[in-house]
Amino acid sequence: ENGPRLLVVAEQAKIFSHRGGNVTLPCKFYHEHTSTAGSGTHKIRVKWTKLTSDYLKEVDVFVAMGHHRKSYGNYQGRVFLRESSENDASLIITNIILEDYGRYKCEVIEGLEDDTAVVALNLEGVVFPYSPRLGRYNLNFHEAQQACLDQDSVIASFDQLYDAWRSGLDWCNAGWLSDGSVQYPITKPREPCGGKNTVPGVRNYGFWDKDRSRYDVFCFTSNFNGRFYYLIHPTKLTYDEAVQACLKDGAQIAKVGQIFAAWKLLGYDRCDAGWLADGSVRYPISRPRKRCSPNEAAVRFVGFPDKKHKLYGVYCFRAYN
Repeated sequence: ENGPRLLVVAEQAKIFSHRGGNVTLPCKFYHEHTSTAGSGTHKIRVKWTKLTSDYLKEVDVFVAMGHHRKSYGNYQGRVFLRESSENDASLIITNIILEDYGRYKCEVIEGLEDDTAVVALNLEGVVFPYSPRLGRYNLNFHEAQQACLDQDSVIASFDQLYDAWRSGLDWCNAGWLSDGSVQYPITKPREPCGGKNTVPGVRNYGFWDKDRSRYDVFCFTSNFNGRFYYLIHPTKLTYDEAVQACLKDGAQIAKVGQIFAAWKLLGYDRCDAGWLADGSVRYPISRPRKRCSPNEAAVRFVGFPDKKHKLYGVYCFRAYN
C-alpha cells in the first residue's frame, strides 16, 4: 500500500533442452505501476532453487546479491545470471546433465517484498523399462536409482513416463519413478495388464516402502557426447572378450541407456544382437522388417545369457573429448 509491489514473471513456463546443451531459464522482476526494476533503497537478492518431486523440499542452485554470487552442488561452475537488463534474473545453465531436469523457482527479494516464478526444464530423451539380471521385481527404490545411473540414465519422473506413454510406450511390469511411486504405461489394454476392458493409461500402484518394496524401474536418458556403434569383429565373443574388444578399439562396452538413446534419438538400426555392459544382449531396430522385429520399432531384448559360454557381437561407446 505504501509503494510499488514487486512482481516476478517467467515469460515461458516450460523450456526444452538436451544433455550437454546450454539453456536459459527466463525470469524478470518489476514493480507494479512503475517501469523501474527496483526502488533503489534495498539491494536486490535473487535466489534460484530446484523443487523436488514431493515439492516439500528445495535444492539450492544459485544466489546473487550485489556483487556476491554463489552456486551450489553440481551446479557449481555451470550456472550464472544472464543480466541482459537491470531487471533480468534469468538463469543460464551450461553443460546440462540428466539430473538438471525438473522445476526451478526464481525468487527475488527486495527489503520486505518478495515474489517468485516457476520454470520447468524438460529434456529431450527416451524412457525405458529396466530390470536386472536377477529378473522381474528385484529392486528397491535406492537400488533402482543406482541401476539407472549404472546404465547412463536417471530414474524417470511421472511426467517423463506420461510423455513416453503418449508416444506409444506399452509395458506391463510396474516400475519405480523418481517421486517414489510405482506405475506402468498401457496403450493396449489386455487381461494380464489391468484387464482388457480398461482404458489405456498410466496405471498407478501408489507409493511403496522405498527400502522393502521391490519392483522394476523406468529410466530416462538423453543424447550423449560420443559415438555408439556395433563393433565389426571376425568372431562372436563371450562377455569378457566383448569388454576387451571394445577397450582395444579405444572405447568401452556400451550401456543400456546408450543403446536406447542411439535408437530413439539417432534412429540407429542394427539387426545384430550384441553384449552390453550389464551383461544383457540387445539390438536396436528403427525399421521393422522380417526377422528383425517385424511388428514394431524397438530395442529388442535377447536376455542375460551365460557370460562365459554364449557368443554374441558387442556394442561399444567411444566418448568424445
